[in-house]
Formats: sequence, C-alpha cells, structure tokens
Amino acid sequence: MTVRTRFAPSPTGYLHIGGARTALFAWAYARRHGGRFILRIEDTDVARSTPEAVQAILDGMQWLGLEHDEGPFYQMQRMPRYKEVIAQMLAAGTAYHCYTSPEELEAMREQQMARKEKPRYDGRWRPSLANEAGKALPAPPAGVAPVVRFRNPLDGTVAWDDAVKGRIEIGNVELDDFIIARADGTPTYNFCVVVDDWDMGITHVIRGDDHVNNTPRQINLLKALGAPVPVYGHLSMILGDDGQKLSKRRNSVAVTDYEARGYLPEAVLNYLARLGWSHGDDEVFSMEQFVQWFDLEHITSSAAQFNTEKLDWLNAQYIKSAAVARLAGDVARRLAKRGVDPEAGASLEHVVTLYQDRVTNLNELADAAEPFCIVVHPSEEMISTHLTDAARAALKVLRGKLAACAWEKAAIAAAMKETLTTCGLKMPQVAIPLRVTLLGQPQSPAIDAVLEVLGRNEVLARIDRYC
Repeated sequence: MTVRTRFAPSPTGYLHIGGARTALFAWAYARRHGGRFILRIEDTDVARSTPEAVQAILDGMQWLGLEHDEGPFYQMQRMPRYKEVIAQMLAAGTAYHCYTSPEELEAMREQQMARKEKPRYDGRWRPSLANEAGKALPAPPAGVAPVVRFRNPLDGTVAWDDAVKGRIEIGNVELDDFIIARADGTPTYNFCVVVDDWDMGITHVIRGDDHVNNTPRQINLLKALGAPVPVYGHLSMILGDDGQKLSKRRNSVAVTDYEARGYLPEAVLNYLARLGWSHGDDEVFSMEQFVQWFDLEHITSSAAQFNTEKLDWLNAQYIKSAAVARLAGDVARRLAKRGVDPEAGASLEHVVTLYQDRVTNLNELADAAEPFCIVVHPSEEMISTHLTDAARAALKVLRGKLAACAWEKAAIAAAMKETLTTCGLKMPQVAIPLRVTLLGQPQSPAIDAVLEVLGRNEVLARIDRYC
C-alpha cells in the first residue's frame, strides 16, 4: 500500500499555525513512508472563501517548504462528481430526499429539548427498506426543494483505532440522518470530504481533534459507498503561552505573522514538530532527521502548549548557523520595506557577521543593520549623556589616528589603545561615545570590528559630524 496523506484547509482566512502543524505531520508521514502528500482546498463555503485566502495558504505552505505531490485540488471544481455520487446513493437507497421545513426542524428541536432529549432529526422522511416495517410517507409538498439526507445505521457502533487517541467507539443511536446535500443541491462538508478521500485514495487522515465528531459520520458514509476506511489520527489542540486556546486576539496564529516577525521557516517547522511529538531529548534537528524519525505512535494525545521563548531560542540557533548571504538578502528586503536603501552603506554580509550571534530574529538583525545604511541622529539625551567635552576631545585624537592607520582590525585596535594612553582614559570612556557617534546607540559588537565594517571614510565623516 502506498501511503497517501492530505492537508485540506478551508480558504476562509490565513494559514493557521495549528493548520501548519497538521500539514507538517501529514507531509512528514508521507515522506517517511515514501508516499504522496496531497493538497486539497475545501472551498465550498462560497460566502467566506476568497482568492486572497487561497493564495495566503499557498504562500504559507511554500514559505515553510511543505511541497505537495498532487494538487492543489479545489472542491468547487468537483461538483459534478459529488452530484454523481449523490444520485447513486439515492438510487441505492443509502440516501433520501427530506422535505422537512426549517420551521418544522426548529419545532422538533424544541420538543425534544423539552423532553430533555438530544436534539436530532427524527427520520420522518426516511423511507422503509424491504427488510423494515413499512412506513407511509406523505406526498412531497409542492414547490419545496428537498435536502438529501444520509441513511445512517440505526443500531450498532462506529469504532476506529485512532492513531493518536486510541480506540474510539460511538453508538449509531447518537447519530442522526445528517444532510449531505442542501436544498440548492450543494453538497455538505462531511459528504465532500468522504468522496474526496475516497477518490484520492487517502490512506491516512491526520487532522485536528476538532474533527473527531465528524469521523463516525464519515466512516458510515465510506462504508455505505463501499469505500476503504483510512487510518485516522486526531491531533490535540495547541494552547497559547497563557494556557488558553490560541486566539488571534491574544496570539500570533497566522504563519505569515511568523515570517513578518523575523522567524526562519526551518525554525518554525522544528518548533512545530516538537508540539505534541518528540524524539527523546532532541531539540534542534533538520527536516531530513524529522522525516526519518517521525511516527504517529509518539504523538501525545494531550494538548500542546506554545512557548514563545522556546521558539525565540530555537530561531536564534538557526540564525547562528544560517548562511551569511541568505541572511543578508533577507535583511536587505526588510530594510527596503522600511524605505532604507540596503546598498547605501556598508556591506550587509559584513554587518550580518557582526550581529549573527547576537539576535533572536531577522527583524533584530535588520534593526542592527539599519544604522550602517543611514545617517544616524542620536537623541539629545544620548548626546548630552555620552558626548561630553572630554569624550569629544578624545574622539578628535582618535580621528587623526584612524585617518592614518591601516584599515584592518588590528591597526584600528592599536589606534584605540594609543588614544586611551594619550588621553588618560579607559576603553568605555571612548568606545561608548564612539558608538553613539557612529551608530546612535551605546551598545554594539567589538568596536574595532564595527569600524572596520563601516569603512574609513564613513567613520571619519560620522566623527566629524559631532566633533
């Protein structure tokens, strides 16, 4: 059997970080077993689905590097197939037309609740089969377009061995004859999913545990169609740092948020892989390693909690090991979005080497690089605090030495030491004012390295501006 998994988001908004984890696990399982990973867009909610949301999903998947082998398939393009299957089910007696009005359904619900019963469709339009006691049905009301309901088994249980949650059993008495096609002919979610999984040969359905209640209905539909039942694995939800369900009001939940906040995609993937799954004590690993290790047996059934500090730490590790040219290219794009010309100053690759080990995200790296590309303007408070008369005098002495020395770290460091000796000062008394003058801030990497990267002409010009 060839393993076939799928990721099937609804294009009603951004790619959720929880959806990204689901996609990652389904992708990894297919890769682990030499199978196929299918991308399916469930766009039957016409009122809420948008082309922009579809593109956001595709962009998010591409940014993460979760390449699909087949698709994307769009449910709206499969309507003829759904109608064909519904017609077959009506002919086979596994589905039937129901003319119950919304008002009748509401009255039915109220009566059942008054009797403290679970609200459910009572089967009033369910025709009898040959082996059932006959039931007279009224004539279909004129001018009423019926819905189509699935004839759910009346007794027995639906059971499956969930790859994450273990054995689950639900009595058919808990399920009613649910609608598979609306009065306008459009099929419903549970029906479309079943036909899609059947047609696409899906062997393993890995999805969030908010779908557990849909699974018995889908299994019964598959059996009624004579289709194979895939293995189901329902992933627990992800809680935010505060222990509550992730919410866009309190958390960053869109994959695009993480890109904008300066995370590397491999860091996000590595972190998502550890949300509900583990491989011993391994924390930092490549996607190649993840695919080799991944299985469904080690996914926990309890909720996973997001930890932003852990993600920040992980992102910092990936930045430290990333190629300088790649980071410089990303920083250049971020600076350009701010209206800063990334080519207006020092080489960004040289700047990246100064800060690569000091930041946790790419925005911090862009913040560090920006003063190398613009005319800096220290605040009045910064100037009055650090650019004292003694400091300015020392910087003038240093300027003269820098104008004449070889432009490499050792010679620059020697010029600094000579200045300290000449002026009778300690390193912070010169280095901090110099940082303020050059970068507009009192902290930076080693000052001789900063000067070397800025270049002689720019360093002298910036000193002249304040001294």
